[in-house]
Amino acid sequence: MTVAPSTTEFTELHEEVRALAEEKDAVILAHNYQRPEVQDVADYVGDSLGLSRQAAAAEASTIVFAGVHFMAETAAILSPEKTILLPDLGAGCSLAASIDAEQLRAWKAEHPGAVVVSYVNTTAEVKAESDYCCTSGNAKSVIEAIPPETEILFLPDMYLGLWLEKVTGRKLEIWLGECHVHAGIRPEDIERWQAEAPDAELLVHPECGCASQAMAFGNERTQILSTEKMIDYAKRSPKKRFLIATETGIIHRLQKEAPGKTFEPVREDAECRFMKVTTLEKVRNSLRDNVHRVTVAPDLADRARLAIERMVAIT
Repeated sequence: MTVAPSTTEFTELHEEVRALAEEKDAVILAHNYQRPEVQDVADYVGDSLGLSRQAAAAEASTIVFAGVHFMAETAAILSPEKTILLPDLGAGCSLAASIDAEQLRAWKAEHPGAVVVSYVNTTAEVKAESDYCCTSGNAKSVIEAIPPETEILFLPDMYLGLWLEKVTGRKLEIWLGECHVHAGIRPEDIERWQAEAPDAELLVHPECGCASQAMAFGNERTQILSTEKMIDYAKRSPKKRFLIATETGIIHRLQKEAPGKTFEPVREDAECRFMKVTTLEKVRNSLRDNVHRVTVAPDLADRARLAIERMVAIT
């Protein structure tokens, strides 16, 4: 049985990691879903695209990306001159794995002339086959920027796609992929909390299997938001109690940035097994041993970068 490090060990590891980061001219980036101690040692904590932008803007020569593989790839695409390290190569993504470039090419062949919009939660190969990328925070703007008569292939998250159909009024061709965490948050979870916590605001990620159901409530207590917008909303809201429908790791950041408020997960088991493989010890090892470097071939990176740049030009 694996024994979790003690508070003293965490403190010592934290200090060692920070010393190594300075020595190695490195910046540490951590996603909102990472373990609390990994978030606490990072220079920046945020969503996948926000962290990649931090990577591009950072003056450091090395970026340690405490996230999952497609995020490190995106950082490598945007910062090809920097060393991008992923602490654990087992940090994959069930959503990104739901479609590959060959499947996308076959889908495009069935829909000639369609515009491909890929969620940022995809591999570099899939981004390279896409016309636009998007995040949960700007997907609506990307869809609305495409002429209404144009057919759109949206991938890979079906729940985000269904939500986009509702908020834009557009009919999309939607790939049937899902995140194993968000798919597990079901409409009945929302119904239960609506009944049991009338004093709380409900913050729902649009990847959730319950997102369309949450929209049906149509009340001011329910907000469908990206992770970064959840943080911003919770800080500004006068409410004191919030129910969170996304991966539970974000609650650590919410508690830090909105002190004095209560944040409860809609489901306690909404944990990403891929995000949680990264530990503070692995971050230390990554810096110390210069592992594991993530690179993207220049020609592939150029094609993938175009889809990202088209997205950025819209939002």
